[in-house]
Amino acid sequence: MPEVKLSQGESFESLLRRFTKKVQQAGIISETRRRGFYEKPSVKRKRKEAVKRRKSARSS
Repeated sequence: MPEVKLSQGESFESLLRRFTKKVQQAGIISETRRRGFYEKPSVKRKRKEAVKRRKSARSS
């Protein structure tokens, strides 16, 4: 779980911005969305294959 500490004189808005950035970098929001509903194993497999294809196309 990402953790941020309030620095002296720091506003709440900047603290919230730092926290949001850390949460996004940790992938918590995307993981929560992905687990929001049941995904059939066949759909999961197809999604993983698509990610592999995209990664290999980028590196070529």
